[in-house]
Amino acid sequence: MNQMKTFILIAAMTGLLVWVGGYYGGQSGMVLALVIGLVMNGVSYFFSDKIVLASYGAKVVTQAEAPELYAIVANLAQRAGLPTPRIAIIPDETPNAFATGRDPEHAVVAVTEGIMRILSRPELEAVIGHELGHVKHRDILIGSLAAVLAQAIMFLSRMAMWVSPRDEEGRSNPLAGIAIMILGPLAALLLQMALSRSREYLADDYSAHLTGRPDMLASALERLHSSNEQVPMQAAQPATAHMMIVNPLSAGGLMSLFSTHPPMAARVERLRRMPVEAR
Repeated sequence: MNQMKTFILIAAMTGLLVWVGGYYGGQSGMVLALVIGLVMNGVSYFFSDKIVLASYGAKVVTQAEAPELYAIVANLAQRAGLPTPRIAIIPDETPNAFATGRDPEHAVVAVTEGIMRILSRPELEAVIGHELGHVKHRDILIGSLAAVLAQAIMFLSRMAMWVSPRDEEGRSNPLAGIAIMILGPLAALLLQMALSRSREYLADDYSAHLTGRPDMLASALERLHSSNEQVPMQAAQPATAHMMIVNPLSAGGLMSLFSTHPPMAARVERLRRMPVEAR
């Protein structure tokens, strides 16, 4: 199923990229955008983890540099039957976490400095269990591809501020430029939403069963959500927000309808109804 989702994602995102390129340069623009899309798909597959980590200034750490965090990740990965992923720390006080990579053998779990300060060990274990759920379900490739391709679409859409598309007679069409500037990022966001919301519920469930403490994940999510609402992550970007365990962007009012994450109240309620299991 995830292989099918990945194919649909690649096709949809590449098609959107080609559509934007066609508005800018007609047939030649479409061909150029297609080439760029194919190259980016290849780059995303092999280097998406490095691209995403670099966008957040994350540093991969060793066991000696973060022994407690390493022990949590290694113990849970062993329990899940997964290779121990690499661990990265994001220099940001806003608490959050995500996983990236193309498969379990090349996975990276990244956490902010802030999350290690505000969560208890059981809460942090529950968060890591959630991220390992994404690794186990191979969601990380889908999320990483979506992040890199969405960045490309948003970059091309922003170009509409300076370069207006032209019609068949070569005349500037500012209205089309405005449409691309608005619809390009919105379409990318809708594609991310379609792939992200159900994945978050599944990863929550996986953490609950892996750690046996759905109550700890519920508590952690409430604390993370509150912190991110008060102080959104400075380095957070719309193209990569769907990868985080909680939405790192401030999105109140109408924009909450377009959130890449399920409603926090619904996630917490589901977890509160699950039984605590002894481990």
